Amino acid sequence: MSNSTDSWSRFDRRERLLRFFGLLAGLVILVAAWRAMEVNYGYAVTAPRELADLFGRMYPPNVGYSRKIVGPLLETINISILGTALAIVMAIPVAFLGASNTTPNKPAYLLGKFIISFTRSVNVIIWALIFVVIFGPGALAGVLAISIRSIGFTAKLIAEAIEEIDRGSVEAVTAAGASPVDVLIYSIVPQIKPAFISVATLRWDINVRASTIIGFVGAGGIGVPLQTEINYFNWEAVLTILISILGLVLISEGISAYLRKKVM
Repeated sequence: MSNSTDSWSRFDRRERLLRFFGLLAGLVILVAAWRAMEVNYGYAVTAPRELADLFGRMYPPNVGYSRKIVGPLLETINISILGTALAIVMAIPVAFLGASNTTPNKPAYLLGKFIISFTRSVNVIIWALIFVVIFGPGALAGVLAISIRSIGFTAKLIAEAIEEIDRGSVEAVTAAGASPVDVLIYSIVPQIKPAFISVATLRWDINVRASTIIGFVGAGGIGVPLQTEINYFNWEAVLTILISILGLVLISEGISAYLRKKVM
């Protein structure tokens, strides 16, 4: 028997040193980033008192004001639905371009990946600002902002679902003499249908939340009266709007979870 006292180690000396210095560098960057923020600790100390004062001015909510926000709430829902539907229509061809097993060639594949990355990299507020400048304030700018922002997310997940399909089914349909369109309809689409429905409902749930804030830049929805009441320091009305937004988000999340559960 060996009397060696050497103990097993997951990493050798070099790897341990690299991990140590990597962790140290991460901590240095974290500290430097925190110092660069120039946090005013005086505000942080008084924040609980100011927050309590704000809630004191908000409570109780102005129940009578709720009649005035029915229209903006419905507009928010419409923006989320239309924006999601438009995004899905535009995302489907992008997904087939961005999937390695369905793209026609390398340039098309790179184009699909570029569209996915570009539309995801710009925040919905920025898209809303752009479309407000182009089309003016209103729900149209909100619908377009929501739809363009959603293309990348939707196309990316659908493209991943396409890449994971069973190639045996595709080959069987092709061997039977099916055209490319028939292969798409009878082999690819049935396999990605559950993922497609799940992604669409999840994105709609996300877009309901996004639709509540784009009104701050004039893109319609409940965010418009929310910004107005904040500017007028009408805190009781602000609390009424926030409660309505919370209710809307909870309902949309419940619907989205139910639909995803049904298709899984």
